[in-house]
Amino acid sequence: MIGISVATKWEYEATLEYFGIKDNERVGYPYGEYFIRTINDIELVFYSTGVRKVNGVGGNQYMISTFNLTKVIVVGTCAGIDDTFTNLDILVPNKAVQYDCTVKEIEPLIKQSFVVDIDLSKYGNDFYTGTIGTADKAVVMWKDYLELKENEITIADTEAGAIAYICKKNDVECIIIKGISDFPTDERNTDKLESNIEQINVYLENTPKVITKYLANI
Repeated sequence: MIGISVATKWEYEATLEYFGIKDNERVGYPYGEYFIRTINDIELVFYSTGVRKVNGVGGNQYMISTFNLTKVIVVGTCAGIDDTFTNLDILVPNKAVQYDCTVKEIEPLIKQSFVVDIDLSKYGNDFYTGTIGTADKAVVMWKDYLELKENEITIADTEAGAIAYICKKNDVECIIIKGISDFPTDERNTDKLESNIEQINVYLENTPKVITKYLANI
């Protein structure tokens, strides 16, 4: 069985709506809910995990162990960092890193032991790729955005890098498919709270668009 890992409630709700899932098809588990669908003769379990790394790792370890998953596909939204891309672009990263695992004042921002290289060779090259950076802290402040940009991060989220890491520990293939929902905004000369609310509103508007875009291609 293949697992489809979804983090936020907005992403999961959009997934439920896309497939027209009824209440009696949803099953609760410690980290959220899941439902099962067969698409092109392949059995898929779609599950919500909740946000941030601890939930993403816990939910995926539970699902790997419960359903003996052979592959995990991490889907959802992300913040854009590389401005050669734009909102609603879909990327399939070939590298997943965690950038909050070091004392960045004295160490490199990205520690090699937390880097996961993802082999996409059997999937061709008809997609955007790059490096996804993961941390528990979402990319909201402009200084964080500039730091990731300087370190050649393409997109950023709060769970995928950790999920890829735990999949590697379980010897389970992990593929990440992320759509850009928003880019951080420069809040230095504006009200920081208002700037953040503006970014959240863009995220909420674009999330169902991103979900629909990649689910249509599963």
